[in-house]
Formats: sequence, C-alpha cells, structure tokens
Amino acid sequence: MNRLENKVALILGGAKGIGLAISQRFASEGATTWFTSRRNEELEAASHTLEGNVRPLRADVSQISDLTRIVELIEAESGQIDVLVINAGMAEYSPLDEVTPAHFDATFSLNVRSPLFALQAALPLMKAGASVVLIGSIADVIGTKGYGVYGASKAALRSFARTWTAELSARGIRINVVAPGPVDTEMMQAASEELRSEIISAIPLSRMARPEEVANAALFLASDESSYIAGAEICVDGGLTQV
Repeated sequence: MNRLENKVALILGGAKGIGLAISQRFASEGATTWFTSRRNEELEAASHTLEGNVRPLRADVSQISDLTRIVELIEAESGQIDVLVINAGMAEYSPLDEVTPAHFDATFSLNVRSPLFALQAALPLMKAGASVVLIGSIADVIGTKGYGVYGASKAALRSFARTWTAELSARGIRINVVAPGPVDTEMMQAASEELRSEIISAIPLSRMARPEEVANAALFLASDESSYIAGAEICVDGGLTQV
C-alpha cells in the first residue's frame, strides 16, 4: 500500500531505533522522507538500509538554528510538510537525590523545548490535513524510579498534544501521541537477561514491542486513516498500563 503517497514527512531523530523503523515504514508507504540525526555515522548506516525517496539530514534539533535550516531545505525542495514526527529525545537515570540542574536542563531542552520550537518552525509549511506525531512514553502516566525528570518531560509532551490540538484544529492540523512501553531496541538488547526478564514479566503480552510495531502506530496517525483522531495518545505497551 501507499498510504503516504505524495506526502512529505519529516522525522526528527529518525536514524536509529524507533525513529529508523518509522523512517523505513514511511518511505515504504510512498512518502518523501526527511530524517535527522546528530551523528553522521547513524545517517550513513540508515541510508544504506532505507529504500524509497529518503533525505538524510545531520542536525541537532535542540538548536533552533538547525530547525530553521531543516525547514528551509524542505521548503526549497518539497515546499510542504505533511507529516512531522518528533522522536528525538533522551532518558537518563537519575534518582531524586542525584538530579542536577544540568540533567534537568538537558532532558527538558531536548524532550520539551525542542518539540515546541520544531513544530513552530514547521508550521508555515503545514496545511490542512497535516499530521503531527509526538513519540512520547508510558512514563507520562507511571512512576519509574530514577526517571522522574524523564517522566515529567513526557507528561509535558502529552499536555502539549492537547493544547496544540485546541490551537491548530481550526487549521486542520492534527496532533497525536504514540506512547511506547519497553521496546526491544539496541539499548534493551544490551541489558542483562535478569533485567529483561523482570521487564517482560510485567507486560501482559509477555514480550517487549518491536520497533516496527511502534512505527505501525505512527503510520496510522500520520495517514488519512486516522483523520478523525486528534489530541489522542496511543499506547504501544502490550497492555502494561491498560490492565
């Protein structure tokens, strides 16, 4: 199928893990797929695996100057952004009594500040029917020891989705969130078997998500199939927060 045919997609943080799976799926569905990473080696590796109309971009999306440059490049070549996926983010372990201003500022800069200014930069190229997909986390509704700042940042992102829906609905732009639970990415694959077993034991479906399953949810929200869904959060967590 070509559910994104003739659409232009921008995936911020689209060269690794969940982001790479989204880039792959969008390109396979016909989108002109622009994707970013801060690291050249990730962009090169992703470019070798992706098929379709793809455009790698080296950028630090926490920098407004880089966001401006990205949008200018897309405007010059494509003239529009139909789908914006904001996946770039960070999660660092830091218990309450060890949280530093630097940890807080870095987390909120990338996970909260960056999405705000990324959408602000992209809006001039977004028309009625455009879709914004925020990659959140079930950490926005659960408490995970040592990840309080991360969870708060994802709760802020969830709040943004509601407010931005209220502000942009008159322009026909939809905002939604995909909230993954544990996903079997490289980071999780490097964890000890004991930790993996502990995580999986709490999941009703008895396994972690595959990156492509998160990408499937992002594709649904990006496509016209979800045209009447706005301000919502889809949890891709195997039932972890649902039962």
